[in-house]
Amino acid sequence: MRCKGCKRETTFLSARLGYCVHCIREGKDGALERAQHVHLQGRIPYRLPTQIPQDPQGVECTFCGNACRIPPEEKGFCGTKANQDGKLVHLVGDRDKGKLHWYYDPLPTNCVAHWVCAGCSPAGYPQYSHSSEAEYGYQNLAVFYASCTFDCLFCQNWSYKVSYSCERLLVTADDLVKRALEPSTSCICFFGGDPSSQILHALATSYEVLRKRRDILRICWETNGNMSRKLLEQVIQISLTTGGTIKFDLKAWNPRLHRALCGVDNRTTLSNFHYASHFMGERQDPPLLVASTLLIPGYIDPQEVADIARFIASCNPAIPYSLLAFHPQHLMEDLPPTPRQWAMECLEAAQKEGLENVHLGNIHLLW
Repeated sequence: MRCKGCKRETTFLSARLGYCVHCIREGKDGALERAQHVHLQGRIPYRLPTQIPQDPQGVECTFCGNACRIPPEEKGFCGTKANQDGKLVHLVGDRDKGKLHWYYDPLPTNCVAHWVCAGCSPAGYPQYSHSSEAEYGYQNLAVFYASCTFDCLFCQNWSYKVSYSCERLLVTADDLVKRALEPSTSCICFFGGDPSSQILHALATSYEVLRKRRDILRICWETNGNMSRKLLEQVIQISLTTGGTIKFDLKAWNPRLHRALCGVDNRTTLSNFHYASHFMGERQDPPLLVASTLLIPGYIDPQEVADIARFIASCNPAIPYSLLAFHPQHLMEDLPPTPRQWAMECLEAAQKEGLENVHLGNIHLLW
């Protein structure tokens, strides 16, 4: 296909975006406007705000980096907060009503951090794990929140947008705690969507279950990291004390590319990742912090991966980094899965930046 900006033939080009990675990174005329239109059209069917509300007279939401200022009787970007009668209210995501799917996932599982986490590897034994190998016979309580503070065109779990309108998915924190009290449950993983959009529900669940459980129970998070610093501090302390892992998805480095692909900027994510890295020394086994990046053909290329890896290494070169193969999904379904050669070049680019533990995941998707 031919890029609308530079007019060059490009092997991997999203038809909806129409612009190649170089034109997006350089801010070519029309590139970000085109991406913004794609985001807008993709959110309308799910009745989600088409952009981050910034009404000067609106109610301010400080739960994430989007810093919404919500107009009267409207919702914030994530769809979980609203301005009702001049007050910020939680439509979902407080203690009494989380919108989510939950299920038991037998260990070991396809965790983003599986090669270094206490449930799927030898890490953390005996303090945080029942086994010196993977925890066969135990299970993870997987909690999939049906909301997100980002709007990724390539989302691998975009079904949360469909689920968001389903009232049957409402679960209280107390109901979720009951699921976590199963003796064979050795970890909880909050993901989605993203847990940051319903973080009060996840925190309430965590505190209550840890009050009732005294044996091994790790609390883990898979997140875009776009949460307030005060909330992140709680997430860090919960995971530190339980042997859990915080898995930051660093989707792109270049701010224009990140905005084009994810609909919002990445400043809060990068700042929070840098902050969380300071706690790596407090518990080295298993590692507290793991980073991951999805290798989107044509867009998340070796240059982008090298920039992300350089940032991670500047925080702490011991932070494990997983490069994940992409599967065609959502609004970028016309791209192929990650080519093997593309993945190998990205892997080499990350390793050259001085990271000590770079991993290639979802290799079954490579072609």
